[in-house]
Amino acid sequence: MTTRSTSAAPPVSVAPAEAPMLQARNSAAFWTAAGRCRGHEVVRRRGFVAVDGGDRAGLRLLIQEPGLDPGELAELGELVHRAKGPVNAEDPFSSTDLGHLGMRSWRMPVMLRRPGPVGEPALDVIRVRRPEDLQAAERIVIESFEPAGFEPYHPGELFPMTLIGQPGVDVFVARYEGVAAGACVSVVDGGVGSHYWVGTSSAFRSRGVGRAVMLGALAHLADLPNTLTASKLGRPLYESLGYTVAAPSTWWASAQ
Repeated sequence: MTTRSTSAAPPVSVAPAEAPMLQARNSAAFWTAAGRCRGHEVVRRRGFVAVDGGDRAGLRLLIQEPGLDPGELAELGELVHRAKGPVNAEDPFSSTDLGHLGMRSWRMPVMLRRPGPVGEPALDVIRVRRPEDLQAAERIVIESFEPAGFEPYHPGELFPMTLIGQPGVDVFVARYEGVAAGACVSVVDGGVGSHYWVGTSSAFRSRGVGRAVMLGALAHLADLPNTLTASKLGRPLYESLGYTVAAPSTWWASAQ
């Protein structure tokens, strides 16, 4: 199987200093694709992308440049004040202060993996094509991350079936003894891969499920540079898969 990409050829080489911009662009591609599949409003500006999912999915802000101009900051503030649901913002450059909007912040590292061989997963990992597998992945992600606004559960709301038809977007599921146990989303944009929602069902944690689903997803991206943003718990896994810390990313969330 070949990985769908929005770019014909990957960059020749990627330096750690480039990772924040690559992650910013990839995140925008992912959330734009997901937002459009869900029927959400997408606002694109030079310095940011906003995806407004209303009172359930909330507002997602993706900073795209290391500095926003006054007009962009003002518009971003208006979007936050008008938001009906929770607000989350991602700034891979750690350069835009949103504290004046009443948001709290924390940092997670942007990590970079250069092209290279990928090991075989110890579990069965599938690229999702069937509705029942996509729903299994959706349930795993919701259980793992408890995203605000997606409870009570509505099948197909987080992962509409049209998501896996988007260019460069794939969903993977790892099976443990035949049962869907882990999931993740991979996105290829501009010749760079990234991964989102890497989660394991609580019944199967500490059994190598996260490693397996990452290896299965990376197998299709081995010849590309890959970035991701790592949680504290996820960082050791990603380091063991060849990722290195490139830069700090600042994340912001509303108080609600």
